[in-house]
Amino acid sequence: MVRFISLSFFVFLHLNFSCFSQENRPNIIFILTDDQRWDALGFAGNELIQTPEMDRLAEEGVFFENAFVTTPICAASRASFLTGTYERTHGYTFGQGEIKQEYIDTSYPALMKDSGYHTGFFGKFGVNYSGFESLFDVGENYDRLDRFKDRRGYFYKTIDSDTVHLTRYTGHKAIEFIRQAPKDKPFMLSISFSAPHAHDPSEEQFFWDKEFDSMYESSLFPEPPLSSQEYFEAQPSYVREGENRTRWHWRFDTEEKYQSSMKGYYRMISEIDQEIKLIREELVKQGKDKNTIIILTSDNGYFIGERQLAGKWLMYDNSLRVPMIIYQPGSVQGVRFSDMVLNIDIAPTIFDLAGIQIPKSWQGLSLAGFLDEKPNVFPRKEFICEHLWQVDIIPPSEGLRTEKWKYFRYINDPHHEELYDLDSDPMEIRNLALNPEFNDQLLEMRHRFEEREKALRN
Repeated sequence: MVRFISLSFFVFLHLNFSCFSQENRPNIIFILTDDQRWDALGFAGNELIQTPEMDRLAEEGVFFENAFVTTPICAASRASFLTGTYERTHGYTFGQGEIKQEYIDTSYPALMKDSGYHTGFFGKFGVNYSGFESLFDVGENYDRLDRFKDRRGYFYKTIDSDTVHLTRYTGHKAIEFIRQAPKDKPFMLSISFSAPHAHDPSEEQFFWDKEFDSMYESSLFPEPPLSSQEYFEAQPSYVREGENRTRWHWRFDTEEKYQSSMKGYYRMISEIDQEIKLIREELVKQGKDKNTIIILTSDNGYFIGERQLAGKWLMYDNSLRVPMIIYQPGSVQGVRFSDMVLNIDIAPTIFDLAGIQIPKSWQGLSLAGFLDEKPNVFPRKEFICEHLWQVDIIPPSEGLRTEKWKYFRYINDPHHEELYDLDSDPMEIRNLALNPEFNDQLLEMRHRFEEREKALRN
């Protein structure tokens, strides 16, 4: 009887999802970039970078000025995108083996596929999972090849026997997917670019297609803020001697390196921008542009020399803050929101937009309400930020960010705490944890973090 009821319920769900036509269930494209900091697009106020297609998405959709990841590293952050949960909950980062099957079973790809969507994925999955091929209807998982310590790390895929940059290849696969998508069901396409991530094993670090060689050639990038020695010296020794400093030497420790790296970083973002243009043109050709929602964000932020550091991983906003855009045809246009939104909100948003019930185990919130003419008040007032990977070169840390306050500490050195008033000190310069006048605020933030942290573990 139990088996009969279960089978009947499955058949009901199948029929229920199948009865939706292509016309009333939207297609959804989720675009994820790698290491694109929040202000690395024109719509965010950056006057140097050239991102006309990302800007157009924002102008025709909604732009979140305060979007964050909960964990600023690709593996854990991408697991949070997939599962709608914090790192402390899903437990996945580098060195942890495979992600637990229970979280894959309730991930947005698995459930979207079960709901009747035709699903695809191309690019950097970033999460160790041996069942990738069955997770999507169509998919290919690839990333930079670290065994090549030169441009071949980014140039090894081919289109019609021509070797192309991974960004071009990913755009090509996306267009191919759109062309071949079945007519009788909606599609959910995830595109995960490896760019603008530096190619770490190479001395040159950044690689782009020759088409973009002249872009930014005459640009002079201003010195990054907080680049003087005092801001570096204010860091604890394990930060000064860690991977953030090592990669600063790779990319930014001379003026020549800094200018070259910034041009390369921006060229790689502009190359992604070009692929977005081609993808949107293909949607028009296929008559799918009026029924396709596009979501764009990145897996973490990025230091470009601030505090004489590079990379991400730390609890400063440089690491945590990312661009985020949602474009829905016929919805509100060019609206900016200052609410705090997170990577764990993407999965619930996809489900809400697709008209599918959001799993109760997910910890994010749907952002679909922001697409209404009069959105409801968004309930989030704070979030946990964390980087739990225990590795010698990156100090693990954890904290809490509210609209006004930032508190964090290093897990292996809990006596080192930092507290910032983000209203008066948005660049996080003055550590108030050292000021006795703010002891009550420090105690309150510490307590609030620990209460939130317990809830995530239970």
